[in-house]
Amino acid sequence: MNETTQQYKPGEHPDLPPPRNLVGPVAWVRDHLLSSPTNIVLTFLCVWFLIKVIPPVLDWAFLDAVFTGEDRNACRAQGDGACWAFISERFKLFTYGFYPESEHWRVNLAFILLIAALVPILYDKTPFRKYGLYFSAAYPFIAGYLLLGGDFLFLSLTPVPTTQFGGFMLTLVVGITGIAFSLPIGILLALGRQSKLPIIKVFCVAFIEFIRGVPLITLLFVASTMLSYFLPPGSNFDLLLRVLIMVTLFASGYMAEVIRGGLQAIPKGQTEAADAMGLKYWQSMRLIVLPQALKISIPGIVNTFIGLYKDTTLVIIIGLLDPLGIGRASLSDTKWTGLSNEVYLFVAIFFFLSCFFMSRYSLYLEKKLETGHKR
Repeated sequence: MNETTQQYKPGEHPDLPPPRNLVGPVAWVRDHLLSSPTNIVLTFLCVWFLIKVIPPVLDWAFLDAVFTGEDRNACRAQGDGACWAFISERFKLFTYGFYPESEHWRVNLAFILLIAALVPILYDKTPFRKYGLYFSAAYPFIAGYLLLGGDFLFLSLTPVPTTQFGGFMLTLVVGITGIAFSLPIGILLALGRQSKLPIIKVFCVAFIEFIRGVPLITLLFVASTMLSYFLPPGSNFDLLLRVLIMVTLFASGYMAEVIRGGLQAIPKGQTEAADAMGLKYWQSMRLIVLPQALKISIPGIVNTFIGLYKDTTLVIIIGLLDPLGIGRASLSDTKWTGLSNEVYLFVAIFFFLSCFFMSRYSLYLEKKLETGHKR
């Protein structure tokens, strides 16, 4: 034993830092990018590809781009890069659709309240979380009143028809509504599919298999056209409401299968232990089975949410103008023809950022609940 070791009693030697060649950026590069001949080749190919691709993209998107201009010709006169002047001029249209400009504050307030409603749901250490969850439960009705308007108690807002909804606002309305309501419906369908009551089980199985066997675009067509044939003459069923119902039911069918997979992964001993403790069916499900099943199903649930969120672009088929619809309509203006690259890239960035944050939160939640395997 050397002199340094002899200065400490057994079990009291301080922890020493790891060798420098085993930690830090150099070690990460060696372990992840240069760990084998194949990785070395792939790394150099990726670097070469990025060197070839990134500079031209930066030149087109930023350095040579034009951010102000009256039309397409004005952009081309200033440079050969992207014409972001088109996006700047139509930004409010992309964001609010045809919502009255004097009422944009209502959309902004609904978005701010959405963030406030999501915080207590996503983070369990939020101060006064119990009261925050009450607000989260009431938020869909608050947001609906803000966006639609009308008279309620002592409040009066100018009514805005849903035909004026569009752009990113429409995407958020359809996506968030489908996400919020498909989860509880999916849970009930998953439990119903495993029920011992034949009527409930047959209904849930038939519903899930029908939904999973029919494309969403078909259901949207049914909601927009065929459904009116089954309604009494003269009845008016709002198109956006029909779309929200169909999107929610479609997502709940897939959600039910994801949650059913989580339920099947729970050992039968868990339910037997709940029965031995005298817990009733709903008590055992709420306190023991469902928390574990939902924890296991987190990746599948978030994946279904992301797929649903991206599928909101299909509403363009039935005449609702989401960001893609707004972009296509704007490109028909002779002032801005030929700028489809800017439109699709702008919309793609919006969807990428939204889906990226959802996937990041999923990873955070998995790590927090320790659903993954430890290394």
